[in-house]
Amino acid sequence: MYELIEKSEILNVHKMVFAAPKIAESIEAGQFVIVMGSEYGERIPITVSDWSADTGTIALYVLETGMSTLELARMKVGDSLYAVTGPLGVPSEIAHYGTVVLGGGCYGIGGIYPIAKACKEAGNKVISIIEARYSFMFYNERELNAVSDQVLYATSDGSRGKKGKIEDIVAEILESGVRIDQAFFIGCTQMLERCSEATRPYAIPTKVALNSIMLDGTGMCGACRVSVGGETKFACVDGPEFDGHKVDWKELNQRRSAYTEQETVAYQFYSNKQRTP
Repeated sequence: MYELIEKSEILNVHKMVFAAPKIAESIEAGQFVIVMGSEYGERIPITVSDWSADTGTIALYVLETGMSTLELARMKVGDSLYAVTGPLGVPSEIAHYGTVVLGGGCYGIGGIYPIAKACKEAGNKVISIIEARYSFMFYNERELNAVSDQVLYATSDGSRGKKGKIEDIVAEILESGVRIDQAFFIGCTQMLERCSEATRPYAIPTKVALNSIMLDGTGMCGACRVSVGGETKFACVDGPEFDGHKVDWKELNQRRSAYTEQETVAYQFYSNKQRTP
């Protein structure tokens, strides 16, 4: 089960299509799965970027950042995951809002696709914004263009679209007089915080996906604990989406950096070990 059917790579982002018919039949936009590459591997939460009940497959975009994601990235077509659990999490709240802006960076470029698709099917005007350091790091463009009224680009070096970040494009849209009725953002916590601050002065309803802070996916480990509006929430069972204007970003960033050194050492050790003949 959970055989790897298709695989491609854009730098360190890997598109991986797995056989998972039960999940493909029931999953909704915004939900995620927990995967294990091997019996003793880490449980990794990953947003499901696409799925097909007809073929019984789900598509994941894996950002290679640590030891466990490196293990996934080195899988070959025909290999199988040890375990997949899902669908998990509360689905995105999809409605006829009006104009919806979605922003995605890194793995979030793939993550925003099902939400953009669902919003378009609900009759919204969909503006998708994606960011990367360089233009050659973009992916999933054809899919996003198919479900968006407009796709805008931000690059750190200015090689495509606007030189800057997603929040810079959001500011330009608002300054041009366009009304944004709902916003969704998926990516690293720094990007989510910046985008939330960009929409805050305009009181734009803003949802941010906190998948990146999850671990076991059941609420038992407490790793994804986050303060939202003064209340303690768990991203895996109460989310993954929360009101970006209510998240305590200072507390979240402090907790996120607690094990940075250990994670870096583990990744380097595993990476070097794999290269040794």
